[in-house]
Amino acid sequence: MARNSNVTSPRPPAVILAGGRSSRMGKQKATVMLGGRSMLARVVERLSPQAASIAINLNADPGIALPGNHPLLADTIPGLPGPLAGVLAALHHASNTAPSASHVLTVPIDAPFFPATLAARLQGALVTGNEIAVAWSLGEMHPLFALWPIAVADDLDAWIRTDEKRRVRAFIARHPSVAVDFPVAATKAGPLDPFFNVNTPQQLEEAEEWLNRLEDSEP
Repeated sequence: MARNSNVTSPRPPAVILAGGRSSRMGKQKATVMLGGRSMLARVVERLSPQAASIAINLNADPGIALPGNHPLLADTIPGLPGPLAGVLAALHHASNTAPSASHVLTVPIDAPFFPATLAARLQGALVTGNEIAVAWSLGEMHPLFALWPIAVADDLDAWIRTDEKRRVRAFIARHPSVAVDFPVAATKAGPLDPFFNVNTPQQLEEAEEWLNRLEDSEP
């Protein structure tokens, strides 16, 4: 039985995952410009109303002015072992800075249109409070859009150090989880998957087209 959705939960601490190699993009995604603003600025703006605090997982100097006064977190395990290392850094940061929080919210840097209701809906789906709450859309899991219980930190640390593939979905499968389905956004410019992600220059061009269509359709 799902938790009573009328109960208001405190906003969770959040971490933007921007510490990857960005090899397909050719440069750090945090610095990529979309509609005249950095991807990082857009994600921070979208996340700010949903989170009690925001930190940014980065493993190199982005070479740009960062929006706001948000702390930067490097991976706690060296060698860029993948996105789960950013999740682990997020868990450690939340444990140290928000001791009353049960979960930390993560969002990847490369999805600038994610839902404004992300945090609230993930929190509302928790049943026991011990689960990982994960976003889905169009039948696809988006495993880095998730609320992670702080209590999984030790298991995640061991998993990263011992598992050869370090797949996010495989780690989630080790723990109780809840799936939260988000509908395609019905916009005046047509249906948009809110988790549309930007991994390549071609997808960046597509995101620019979406942004232009969305802005043109505003009243």
